Amino acid sequence: VASGYQADSMTIRHGHNFDGPQYVRGNRQWSEFKTRARAYTIPQDSINGDVAVYVSYEPTDRAAYKLIFADEFNGPDGSQPDAKVWHRCPRENATWSRWLSDSEDVIYISDGKLVARAIPNPDQESDPVPMITGGVESSGLFDFLYGKIEARILTHPHSGNFPAFWLMPTDQSKGWPNDGEIDIWEQIDAQNTAYHTVHSNWTYNLGYKNNPKSSYNESVEMDRYHTYGLEWDERSLRWYVDGKQVGSYAKSTDADALSKGQWPFDKAFFIILNQSVGNGSWAANADVSHTYETLFDWVRVYQIGSPEVGIDDITEKPAFSVSASRGQIHISCDRPSPVSVFDASGRTVWYGTVQAKRDIPVAGGIYIVAGTKVLVP
Repeated sequence: VASGYQADSMTIRHGHNFDGPQYVRGNRQWSEFKTRARAYTIPQDSINGDVAVYVSYEPTDRAAYKLIFADEFNGPDGSQPDAKVWHRCPRENATWSRWLSDSEDVIYISDGKLVARAIPNPDQESDPVPMITGGVESSGLFDFLYGKIEARILTHPHSGNFPAFWLMPTDQSKGWPNDGEIDIWEQIDAQNTAYHTVHSNWTYNLGYKNNPKSSYNESVEMDRYHTYGLEWDERSLRWYVDGKQVGSYAKSTDADALSKGQWPFDKAFFIILNQSVGNGSWAANADVSHTYETLFDWVRVYQIGSPEVGIDDITEKPAFSVSASRGQIHISCDRPSPVSVFDASGRTVWYGTVQAKRDIPVAGGIYIVAGTKVLVP
């Protein structure tokens, strides 16, 4: 639990198949009740089958991390993820993106989860690929620089399975892997293993994968939900599984290593959630007759010292007013909101939270701020 948070309530669930629906064909699978977080004796009639205790923590005045973004995926069953936050990942040539589709059969909301699937292609005549896969990303809608990000995820291992929860840079002008990639969580095939990796010119092109160590794996039982997280600051990246740190990657103090791209992580990144399938190079070749599925229960982002922003506020697009004068961009916002400023080539030149008004010093030129083109004299 992050420093400055305290237990607020407990939910006690008993029965079986906790990660499934409460009722299956009219038969109750589990029951639950809530109580204050305190020393508590569970009643005897609630000790049947499995028993799980979930504790909800709330921030106190001492909390360093404040929520700046969250999606709980609580839309109506069968609906699409919030278009103010997510859009579909485009189909490209990489293994993970080669069969991506806009079909609503591979990305949708169900039972408070984002369902991402890879399924046999039902229409190979018009789209001649054997499978179609689902992925969403927040590029152009939400990105962040430094903080803590977590997601609660369940996947179903099978040969060829290749889901991921990861970050890519908003500024990709130098190309992959030079601009960096942060893989918060990946899983492959039928393995009960979670993978956590960074990619850069230093690790990938130059091969310095152990200077410092840039990839970790953790034994994880994949038959249940787990919370996968990353803490990121100007000095290091730290991966977590269910609150336990499982690896870290530090910024070098060597100027030569930095000049060769050891740390491309001082700029804003956006979020990607996807269900892909392998091609035999790492994950096995896809079983093209199988339906693969990964469930994302929620995604949350926190930053130190940022104002706390309600989840409802985040999914309602804030109102911005943007203007410019010589050497400055002037931003006004109706509530505290994360803002990125891009130059004409798409590079992030500033990222931060605007609480009411903010003046950003920049060189003269054309910039994009909150979807508005601005000419700075």
